[in-house]
Parts: sequence; structure tokens; C-alpha cells
Amino acid sequence: MQSRSALHIGFNFENLMWLFTRISGLAMFLFALVGILSAFMMSAREYLDIDQLVRWTFFPNSYHVVNSDIPDVTVGWANAYWQVMQMLIVCFGITHGVNGLRSVIEDYLQGSWLRVFLRGFLFLFWLFMLIVAVYVILTV
Repeated sequence: MQSRSALHIGFNFENLMWLFTRISGLAMFLFALVGILSAFMMSAREYLDIDQLVRWTFFPNSYHVVNSDIPDVTVGWANAYWQVMQMLIVCFGITHGVNGLRSVIEDYLQGSWLRVFLRGFLFLFWLFMLIVAVYVILTV
């Protein structure tokens, strides 16, 4: 196994991805906190158990709360705010994870045709997952 050369000072792709990983990790925590606090403000503490609240926070669609005692799910819980929160969490999460896989590929496969193939596959996988996630968020 060969060691990689030291990163160059300045803005290159590796530095930007390193920075993105740190920022996206913090952003996902922030989105989860905002989601839980928003759910509490929308009277989730009266209608949801903790497991339903956590499930709602990370992927808030109306099916997660339909079996609870919330009187009308579509009025307060199925709106554009929650769809934007979903898209932000999903986009940051998928991109964060795929960037981690890309980093592993870069570390362990040096100058190989397999590395190029896996980079392309990883890009297509990332694109596919984003499209599926947005489709599910907007249609459910």
C-alpha cells in the first residue's frame, strides 16, 4: 500500500470534500435538532411516542404519524416545511455517505481501472439515490 501525498494548501477538490464532510455532519445534527424542536412546537409531545417522533424527525412523511392520535395529519404535518427538511437531511446524508465511500476508494485503490469504474458507479449510485429520495418526498 502506497501512501498518498500531502494535501496542497489552497482550495482543491480534496480540501473542499474534507470541509464538506465536516460541515454536512454538523448540518445533519442541526437539522435533526430543528426537526425535533419543530415537532414539539407542532404538539408532537401530546400525540407521538418517542419512537414515532424520532422516525418523523429523520423522514417526516404522513405515514409515520397516521397511526398516532393526531387529529388531522395533512393540516400541520404534510407541508412544504417538512418536505424541505426531508430534502436537506436526505441530500446531506446521501452526499456525506457517498463522499466517505469515495474517500475509502481513493485511499485503497491507487492507479487502477477498478478505481475509475468504482468512481463512476459511485456517482451513478449517488445520483440514483437522490432522484429516488426526492421522488419519494414529493409523492408520498
